[in-house]
Amino acid sequence: MNDAARLFDVFMEAQRGLPRQGPGDDRSTREALALCGAFPERPMVLDIGCGPGMQTVALAEALPDAVVVAVDIHQEYLEILRRRASTAGVSERTHTVRGDMTALPVARESADLIWSEGAAYVMGVAAALAAWKLLLRPGGRLAYTELVWLRPDPPAEAAAFFADEYPAMGDMAGNLEALRTAGYEPLGHFILPDAAWWDHYYTPLESKLPALSARYAPDKAALGVVDATKREIGMRRRFPSCYGYAFFVGRKPV
Repeated sequence: MNDAARLFDVFMEAQRGLPRQGPGDDRSTREALALCGAFPERPMVLDIGCGPGMQTVALAEALPDAVVVAVDIHQEYLEILRRRASTAGVSERTHTVRGDMTALPVARESADLIWSEGAAYVMGVAAALAAWKLLLRPGGRLAYTELVWLRPDPPAEAAAFFADEYPAMGDMAGNLEALRTAGYEPLGHFILPDAAWWDHYYTPLESKLPALSARYAPDKAALGVVDATKREIGMRRRFPSCYGYAFFVGRKPV
């Protein structure tokens, strides 16, 4: 195993077993869904980069006649989603597909709703918006979350951190303009509450870090992955008013 693959395994070990793989909560999922408006009978929902699928199950529960197709590249997350769907009683309408979001095995104009929480950045937001529009039926909806600046003058430490970690990060106005430029009609947007960062993501993640630090103490490279996670959490604790995750909801023209 090469060093990059080994360090990715350390990252995955830190993430393993968490309720979510990024900020979000069911309340925010339902709020964004409400902004979408009415759907046709038996809508097809495509959840891209679903992770372990907390929001996938919430969507299936909120849309009782929908078929939800959840796509992720990591098989272990899909297995967790299947168990969650079974426990929630929505497994018959929830289908998992292992796949890369850059080459989705989905027919053009087949989805009534495309959902993606915290994954659009993988492709780049502009590229994701363009690619996903092709998969939506006319009038179909798109809902996704993206990391945004909330202030035009963030502290130097926060600005330097994200210049390294996510240099493409924009603000609310820029993201809304990207949605319009891609040919969507914006239907609404909002900032996720601070609890959406902590309850299902940072708090359980942070609780794993002491054991990981002890385990990898002799391995400076692996310990660097753990320390980077600590630094990320520290940024959020110190600068919550400077940046956040935003939900954006749009509609493909008829």
